[in-house]
Amino acid sequence: MNTDLRYLHLLSNTYPTVADAAREIINLEAILNLPKGTEHFLADLHGEHQAFIHVLKNASGNIKRKVSEIFGNTIRESEKKELCTLIYYPEQKLELIKAAEDELNDWYRITIHQLVRVCRDVSSKYTRSKVRKNLPEEFSYIIEELLHERTDDQDKAAYVAVIVDTIISTGRADDFIVAICNVIQRLAIDQLHILGDIYDRGPGAHIILDTLRQYHSWDIQWGNHDILWMGAAAGNDACICNVLRLSLRYANLATLEEGYGINLVPLATFALEVYGDDPCEEFIPKVLKDDAKMDDKTLQLAAKMHKAIAVIQFKAEAQIFHRRPEWQMQDRNLIEHIDFSEQVCTIDGVKYPMKSCHFPTLSPQAPTEFTPEEADLMHKLHHSFRVSEKLRKHIRTILSHGCMYTICNQNLLFHASIPLNADGTLKEVPIMGKNYAGRELMSYIGQLVRAAFEADTPAETKAYAKDYFLYLWCGKDSPLFDKSKMATFERYFLTDKETYREEKGNYFKLRDSAEVCDRILDAFGISGANRHIINGHVPVHASKGENPIKASGRLMVIDGGFSEAYHSETGIAGYTLVYHSRGFQLVQHEPFTSAQDAINRGTDIKSTTQIVEMSAHRMLVADTDKGEELRSQIAELKDLLYAYRHGIIKEPSLVRG
Repeated sequence: MNTDLRYLHLLSNTYPTVADAAREIINLEAILNLPKGTEHFLADLHGEHQAFIHVLKNASGNIKRKVSEIFGNTIRESEKKELCTLIYYPEQKLELIKAAEDELNDWYRITIHQLVRVCRDVSSKYTRSKVRKNLPEEFSYIIEELLHERTDDQDKAAYVAVIVDTIISTGRADDFIVAICNVIQRLAIDQLHILGDIYDRGPGAHIILDTLRQYHSWDIQWGNHDILWMGAAAGNDACICNVLRLSLRYANLATLEEGYGINLVPLATFALEVYGDDPCEEFIPKVLKDDAKMDDKTLQLAAKMHKAIAVIQFKAEAQIFHRRPEWQMQDRNLIEHIDFSEQVCTIDGVKYPMKSCHFPTLSPQAPTEFTPEEADLMHKLHHSFRVSEKLRKHIRTILSHGCMYTICNQNLLFHASIPLNADGTLKEVPIMGKNYAGRELMSYIGQLVRAAFEADTPAETKAYAKDYFLYLWCGKDSPLFDKSKMATFERYFLTDKETYREEKGNYFKLRDSAEVCDRILDAFGISGANRHIINGHVPVHASKGENPIKASGRLMVIDGGFSEAYHSETGIAGYTLVYHSRGFQLVQHEPFTSAQDAINRGTDIKSTTQIVEMSAHRMLVADTDKGEELRSQIAELKDLLYAYRHGIIKEPSLVRG
């Protein structure tokens, strides 16, 4: 008996008899032999809520695959498409079908039987208890009966037929169909992994987070854009400015105004007063197809607001870089190196011509200081971010469900990179006077991020943690950035495009090496033949022949490419990854049209599935991290049985009796 006696006494409260302990051992042993649950990996959602919700509903094509396997050639392809669309959008699709279908009761009867078959398939890898917990209360008994009765038995077939007919005759068919479609969606995926970057570019980051808050099981590895919003919520003024600048750059104010109630009127007023006569040509927003109707007047106002917040951002960043000289980022304070008379900016001793040099709020004597009007504006913006209850709620959700990395079933998940030296060894990064590398670095950053939000954090640590969000966003050795610089100023103001170059860090240069990936996996304590690194962050240029599978299969890059801004660059809408009991499937997506198009015409995201790695045998729960946990529980329960049977512990029920 290896288990601590005190723990066994505690365990005996949950399992107070030999029968209770034995029954749980039988249950856990059975679970070990169920197929492994399906994991779904998404990255870089960038506010594209419609595409995200659709991929969530169709499980990256997993539901369509199951429908094809179940029905084969027994129904037409058009019928399979209709069935899949019904599963994804049951309420909306039902309304269209009811308006067009002449024999509605026959359609109900056929469709309910089809949905039950799909539901039976997706629920087959779970215990009845787990399936029951995912059933809606009003239909729980009925769905259970339908799932577990044999239709090849004549008596049972009649029983099932009566249940279905009664659902229809009592006018409950619509509600039942909606309920069972939602169960199929829920059971198709056991665990959802979000590899960072929910925020920026697209209009619905807040909608994505509202959706995730209702999702049954998910985790997130923070991305650089998530960290930026977390920094803004923590009160880092430079992060607030960056959030506003990016929103204006992509003409996307919906998340700020509609999602979080951020008041942009003070910024608009300030911008019109200060930049009213400035055409702000470099700051015209990147208008995507959905914003094509934005009129010139609105575009001009957005451009002025864009420039106003960019200039304030450069000042706010400079103030932090001066406050944190150990980051060695003072060279990014380019506003200090502008020569207004020559209209040049000096970088490393070289004078570069500027596109424009109109900075009415920038004093050559004190370029990093806010004017009184800028300080007042910054105070109002700071207050607006800090008092947004919904933003606080969403940031708490991101904190509670995530960190910088996670390890799941021999897979190391993180958003962007692990800082490396040129020889591929782990790079030591100094934070608050101490060096960290690899797993220790990622873990400590996670602690530091949380410290910025905890009330009992010492003042000095909290101040540093709040500033550190900016380093995580654009610092050279940040695992979320890992480039030589962020050339924001140069792109806006300098004519020489050579200054725009951002040299990628060593991780991105060396990640094709199996040896380097193995070294990283070793450092995180991940062993076994089928271990992998999975991350996003960098779009895969499929149109140029780039392969998302790198380092002899050890690394998979799944930047979702959801953002429309990337589509012309990558040629696709990115990748998602599905890891089921038979192995990994990488799914390449074409751009999503709209949910309404999917409902009306049955269109789906066009996806191409690539088999990445198939297991020699169907993987079971026993082969997963959960299996290891269950085996430990079984061992402890067996020790409890031993203690009961040898009188070391008395059965609580007998003692009470």
